[in-house]
Amino acid sequence: MDKYGLFGYPLGHSFSRKFFTDKFNKEAIDAEYLNFEIPSIDSYLDVLDSNPELKGHNVTIPYKQQIMPYLNDITEEARAIGAVNVVRVGEKDGKRFLKGYNSDVIGFVNSLKPLLKSNHKKALILGTGGASKAVKYGLEQKLGIETLYVSRTAKPGMITYDDVTADLIHDYQVIINCSPCGMFPHVDECPQLPYEAMNGDNLLFDLVYNPEETKFMRLGAQNGAVVKNGLEMLILQAVASWEFWNEK
Repeated sequence: MDKYGLFGYPLGHSFSRKFFTDKFNKEAIDAEYLNFEIPSIDSYLDVLDSNPELKGHNVTIPYKQQIMPYLNDITEEARAIGAVNVVRVGEKDGKRFLKGYNSDVIGFVNSLKPLLKSNHKKALILGTGGASKAVKYGLEQKLGIETLYVSRTAKPGMITYDDVTADLIHDYQVIINCSPCGMFPHVDECPQLPYEAMNGDNLLFDLVYNPEETKFMRLGAQNGAVVKNGLEMLILQAVASWEFWNEK
């Protein structure tokens, strides 16, 4: 039986295992999907050695960047993003061969694109973690949208939440939450923004999908903004993962 899986720490919130288990059952695919919760990337190769049936796996926090030195090949797109969330486990010249991809950008772009309007020229990216790199790449390289990072702490090339004014909200009409703020169980939390300045020109996209409607989304919608959560993005990136694992 072929194996697939997810590497990360912790993995209590994992969407991938249920998605692929359901897929394998529904399509009668003789495979299983496992969670590999490793407290350090140092044990990555040992886990691969112990699971020779592993054909591919996903990568989540905190290893999307840490895993890259272990790979034999990385797609140009994943290298440009600076993060890998899909690894294909194959063989070359009789040895294990690991190739890294990024399906986050595919899921994000294809989920956001139908909502974009001609006025959506600039976007604020809330958070600076691994997922935000794929979001930035997708917005700039795939959709032609100018971006600006918003961070809790002052860093070069970024602004802080205190710098987000009503005028900025009117200028940067797309707002993407890449932070875990508002994720279950912290459902009463949201990024500190001037929501009252938002209107029907604003588009709010939250990578969080649990709860289905975050406080970030709810406050935006109350002021007329179009809102969407990250569930479809997750589904689309999972579909892309399967295609990467099985490409000829």
